[in-house]
Amino acid sequence: MSIVTDHVEAPREGEPPDIVDTGRPGETLPTHSDRTFGWWGMVWLIATEATLFALLLLSYFYIRFQSAPVWPPDGIEAPKLALPLVMSVILWSSSLPVFIAERAVKKDRLNVVRAGLLAGFVLGAAFLVLTLGVEYPEKLKEFTPHTNQYGSMFFTITGLHAAHVVVGLLMNVWVQWRAWAGALDRKRHVPLQVFAMYWHFVDTVWVFVLATIYLSPHF
Repeated sequence: MSIVTDHVEAPREGEPPDIVDTGRPGETLPTHSDRTFGWWGMVWLIATEATLFALLLLSYFYIRFQSAPVWPPDGIEAPKLALPLVMSVILWSSSLPVFIAERAVKKDRLNVVRAGLLAGFVLGAAFLVLTLGVEYPEKLKEFTPHTNQYGSMFFTITGLHAAHVVVGLLMNVWVQWRAWAGALDRKRHVPLQVFAMYWHFVDTVWVFVLATIYLSPHF
């Protein structure tokens, strides 16, 4: 038996449930589930990852206050803010086209969906290039993950976030493929919805990473 999980929209009152052809002669399945296993799976994944980031950020502050009054230690300069702020604007901007794509799919505006996903991918990739290709080489000239506790926490937290961006970009590519294959519409858009949840989470986490890693050493 086939199971269809790509539907998120319930039928209006008085209307029969939508029917999806499973591909087998005479076999169809109603598609009227509001919340799928994929949706709940992403909710629990986000909760787990949010807890992980919270523990890391709390550990950063614990180590910092244990090392007071000088932070960063060992003559390391406080992070310069110009590049991180540019990176932040780029990353946060990527949520807008993803949001637009999520809204557009509910109206079957597939060209807008594809354009929004592509724009979100480009902005997310630009953030990653600035992180790994510009910021990290500069930081590694000054300190490494093995230099001291500050270096370890800096690269652990920012590296974990960069890894989440990579996962998000891979999810974006997969959802784009689904969109171009015609597998998304107003009644089948759970993959896009799940990806959007994850991507907005990644962007939100960066608010706390920016405040902790880049801004707090200046206070």
